[in-house]
Amino acid sequence: MPGFKFLGLMILFCLSIQSHAAPIAGKYFDRAMFVIFENTNYATAMQQPFFKQLAGQGAQFTNFMAITHPSQGNYIALTSGSQNGVTNDKSIDIDVHHIADLLEAKGLTWKVYVEDFPGNCFTASSKAGYARKHNPFISYLNVQKNPNRCANITNVAQFDTDLKNGTLPNYIFYVPNIKNDGHDTGVAYADKWFQKTFTPYLNNADFMKNTILISTFDESGASAKNQIYTTIVGPAVKAISVSDNLSQYSLLSMIEDNWNLGNLGKADATAPALNMIWK
Repeated sequence: MPGFKFLGLMILFCLSIQSHAAPIAGKYFDRAMFVIFENTNYATAMQQPFFKQLAGQGAQFTNFMAITHPSQGNYIALTSGSQNGVTNDKSIDIDVHHIADLLEAKGLTWKVYVEDFPGNCFTASSKAGYARKHNPFISYLNVQKNPNRCANITNVAQFDTDLKNGTLPNYIFYVPNIKNDGHDTGVAYADKWFQKTFTPYLNNADFMKNTILISTFDESGASAKNQIYTTIVGPAVKAISVSDNLSQYSLLSMIEDNWNLGNLGKADATAPALNMIWK
């Protein structure tokens, strides 16, 4: 039937346009990309050449604190507004709302790109250089138990494919493996990996258009103060040094504010805003 054939072609055409459409516009940026590193205090990270370079290019935070020790509670806090009872690095399954819920409710897209991730909603604690404790979204039951949502957690090899195809999401959570994030190797190793891997993206005007790159750490070393390096760079970001007392909850709040997502009703709802960093 010609009419049905034409309708089918139109649907395919519209889906093709949608898959290559620009990210949904936000107040300050259209795409946010998080890259998370491991177990380093602020002063030591600032001694590394690439981390120091990024600090000079955009917003650097000189009084920025992680929420807890050890690692996993910080990843959960950054994405759900609370530690939600997580106090160790054991595999957990938790039934709470998180940033992906808010994004989807507004029609925005998200994806987690994880080095050495085997795919297929892998839920074991580790494999090769992959550590589940650094991938918070696999622990949220409404992602883990939903194959369609769990497919948003993918191996980092998919990142360049999505970039080439124009299908990168609004919200990117990029998880290096335990060598490249400095966990098993130290921050100097992580700095060299970061520079080599991300300089091409930072120099790609099409990629950086309306995009911000958030570079941060899960926690300091053994320090009780738990001060961590955090920078934000992108076309919309001032070159500014911010000394306000901030934490990972402000990064979550920034995402919520940019797209008018509302909040999760936890620490994100009262976290200090980052309005001072925008041009």
